[in-house]
Amino acid sequence: MIYVLSVTSPIFIIVLVGYFATRSNIVSKSDIQALGSFVIRFALPALIFRSLSQRSFVEIINLDYLTVYIIGSLSTFVLIFASARFRGRSTTASAIFAMGSSVSNSGFIGYPVAVLVLGPPAVVALAMTMMVENILMIPLGLVVAEVGCNHGKKNIYRVFHGVTFRLAKNPLIIAILAGTAMSLSGLALPSALFRAVDMFAMASGAVALFFVGGTLVGLRVTGMMVDVGRIVGGKLFLHPTMIFLALFLVPSIDPTLKKAMLIFSSVPVVTIFSLLGRPYGQQDVCAAALMVATIISFVTISCLLLVL
Repeated sequence: MIYVLSVTSPIFIIVLVGYFATRSNIVSKSDIQALGSFVIRFALPALIFRSLSQRSFVEIINLDYLTVYIIGSLSTFVLIFASARFRGRSTTASAIFAMGSSVSNSGFIGYPVAVLVLGPPAVVALAMTMMVENILMIPLGLVVAEVGCNHGKKNIYRVFHGVTFRLAKNPLIIAILAGTAMSLSGLALPSALFRAVDMFAMASGAVALFFVGGTLVGLRVTGMMVDVGRIVGGKLFLHPTMIFLALFLVPSIDPTLKKAMLIFSSVPVVTIFSLLGRPYGQQDVCAAALMVATIISFVTISCLLLVL
């Protein structure tokens, strides 16, 4: 238990520092957003690129990992979507809730936890997790939400093409592709450029956690507990459970990667969840789900690490 707390406590201490620093106006909400942009556009892409470019292609693309994570995430999406529709929620709202339950806060919380537990392999697991999230799960959620919003009148191919085009400009996707290309080429960056990338990468952990704390300031849950509970329950309990069950389909997978999948699937909803839900009028419930999931995850992640 002491070991588990030594892993989780520093992470949530930094989140709390970010929360209270923002709440007391030591930093402003606009400062927090700037920090988030720095992490998502520079620090995390640098971290992913640095790691992938230094590894062989076989290490980077692990089909067993991708298969298990896709099956577990899709199963979670389908179950939460069906549950919300059964309870009378619209197709659009159900798609957003399902996306929140199946897409993790991989970069801001998942990676800091995983690297403390697993060390260097956590970065490769982060890259593969983000492939599934950014290439499959987020586009799937947005396409279904868009189709529901337009009552099926808009051509699904055009919707998917538009979503995919926007995500293709995501710095994280670009970093994954660039790092993979460097790995395949066998080339290395000039030492000065590599050190610059390394410095950006080292800034990712603490700044990301500080940002998460700052984003929680001002969020409210009033009147949304049923939907918030569905999303939070799906993310913190159903998602890791479905990943765990999917692992039985590929029993030969590396034990370190098994732990990585369970860690990444157990963390709260993605930080940009409210931004993804905003065009569909779901920003309030998305923001509330982020806050509740982040608070509860201190306990759930600690419990998971006890059994890993």
